[in-house]
Amino acid sequence: MARKVVGLDIGTTAVRAAEVSVRRGQVVLERIGQAGLPGGAVVDGEVKDPAAVAIAIKDLWRRTRISSRRVIIGVANQRVVVRLVDVPWMQPGELRSSLAFQAGDYLPIPVDQTELDYAVIGEHEAAGGQRLLRVLLVAAQKEMLAGHLEAVREAGLRPEGIDLNPIALLRSLAPVAGFEEGAEALVDVGARVTSMVVHDNGVLRFVRILLMGGEDVTATLERVLELDRDAAERTKLTASAGGEVDPEAGDLVAQRLEVFVEEVRGSLDFYRSQQDATPLGRVVVSGGGSLLGPLVERLQAVTGVPVERGRTLAGIRVGRLGLDAEALAELEPTIAVPVGLAMRAVA
Repeated sequence: MARKVVGLDIGTTAVRAAEVSVRRGQVVLERIGQAGLPGGAVVDGEVKDPAAVAIAIKDLWRRTRISSRRVIIGVANQRVVVRLVDVPWMQPGELRSSLAFQAGDYLPIPVDQTELDYAVIGEHEAAGGQRLLRVLLVAAQKEMLAGHLEAVREAGLRPEGIDLNPIALLRSLAPVAGFEEGAEALVDVGARVTSMVVHDNGVLRFVRILLMGGEDVTATLERVLELDRDAAERTKLTASAGGEVDPEAGDLVAQRLEVFVEEVRGSLDFYRSQQDATPLGRVVVSGGGSLLGPLVERLQAVTGVPVERGRTLAGIRVGRLGLDAEALAELEPTIAVPVGLAMRAVA
């Protein structure tokens, strides 16, 4: 029997889950779905109301008929610190103990308040010939993780790991792209959190988490035009699709989109400024917020490189999901993170 695991993405407006297995060496998407969250249950990537999130997760499992209760939880917020550091080459056991001791030198928060993890990205030689390891160091504040874990356990699930959403993007989108013309940026635009990662043929080069997304546009319309949330959301979607809206509303949507585009451009320019940065060759976007209006065109204009929409489903085999082609196409932009989370355990 195929081993199944679920990637669980707890977003601002919805929880999303992808159940995958491996059959004959190929990753198979067995179940996929999402369930809405009440406002305030998750704020800026942090679970504030575990009970409300647990209810949504239970509803998601019931409606999608996901069978496994083993989950990999994704996190992305400002209480997760990510650092790429170079350390002298050493054996794996020595490296683990060394990083646990030296982590405080790299982090802006006390080590005893965090859960630490790391991954060796590669090795290289310094100018003087010293052999170095490049290490991705991740520190997540324990208090923040507690909310995620409480919600998952209250829903009757068994957390088997916690992963960083930008790293999940590497698993779900980088193999699909197969890009060899320089580095590639993957940008997943959520409601309030945007995950970014730059890789060079699968080797991670840069990570950034932005507290910006599609919900910022909705909130601006609510505040400035004094609309209720549903009306603001409808106005945003209509304007983004090129439909007819009040001129002031159209200007507000365009302005907020431009602010977001400039923030992404600034992050990518920071990557490009690094001394050993591989030239950026392409940007791939995913997430519900990536569907907003001319986002692809604006990003392409300011970055000067091709920008494409991610195709998560192109890299995996799709099982019997019980969804028609239209419903699956509608879900695809939002599932890069949960699919990538699940692939951590089975790929």
